[in-house]
Amino acid sequence: MTVLTLDATVTAEAELRRELAAVYRLLAHFKMTDLIFTHVSVRIPGPEHHVLINPYGLLFEEITASNLVKIGLDGELVEPSEYVVNPAGFVIHGAIHAAREDAQCVLHTHTKAGCAVAATEHGLLPANQISMEFYRRVGYHDYEGIALNMAERERIVTDLDKHPALILRNHGLLTVGETPAQAFLRMFYLDKACEIQIAAQAAGELRLPSNEVAEYTAGQFAADDDGYDLAWAALLRLLDRTQPDYKK
Repeated sequence: MTVLTLDATVTAEAELRRELAAVYRLLAHFKMTDLIFTHVSVRIPGPEHHVLINPYGLLFEEITASNLVKIGLDGELVEPSEYVVNPAGFVIHGAIHAAREDAQCVLHTHTKAGCAVAATEHGLLPANQISMEFYRRVGYHDYEGIALNMAERERIVTDLDKHPALILRNHGLLTVGETPAQAFLRMFYLDKACEIQIAAQAAGELRLPSNEVAEYTAGQFAADDDGYDLAWAALLRLLDRTQPDYKK
C-alpha cells in the first residue's frame, strides 16, 4: 500500500479537483446533465476516505476545481463551504466508494436515452459495436424511489458487483472508474449505446450478434489501453480552448 506524504496528498487533490471539474464541464458540453440533480464524485487518496462532489445548486457549467465540496463517507462536510450536498448523491456515491477500492470516481446521469433504456425490461442489448463494450459488464438495480434510504446502499453495491457500469431501472445510468477520465468515457459510450439502441428499435426489428461475438468484442475493448487516454487528452484540449476557467 502506497502512503502519500502531506505534500503529495495536497498535489493529488489539486489534480483530482481539476479532473473532476473537467468531467462536469464535459457533461454540460455534451448535454448530459439534469440541471443540478445528478452527481460525479471522486475519492481523494488517504486513509480518511474523503470525497469530492458537486455543490448542490450549481449548474455543471458553473463548477470549478475550487468550488467542489469535500465530504466524508458519512456525507458530512469536512471543510467549511458555502454549499451543501444533495443527500441522494451521497446515498448512491458513498455506498460505492466505501465498497469498491477501484471505484475512485462514480458518475451518475439522467440522460433521455439512458432513462429510456433503464425503463425497458431487457435493458441494454448488444445492438451495436459501442454497446458491446458493456456486454455482460453492466449490473441492474431495481427502482426503490428517490435514493434517500440508507438501507438501499447495500443493494446498490450488490447489484453493481464488479461491473464498470450500473443501470438504475426507471432512473438512469451509473459508471465507475479508477480515474475521472475513465468514468466519464465509460458514461459517454454507455449513453451513446443507449441512444443507438433506441434509434435502432424505432427503425425496426433488431439484429443482434451471437453471444460469442459480443463477448469477443467486449474483450477487445478491455484490451485497448491507449484509446481512453488519447480521447481524454483531446477532451482536455477542447476545454482548454473553450472553458479554461474550469481549472480555477
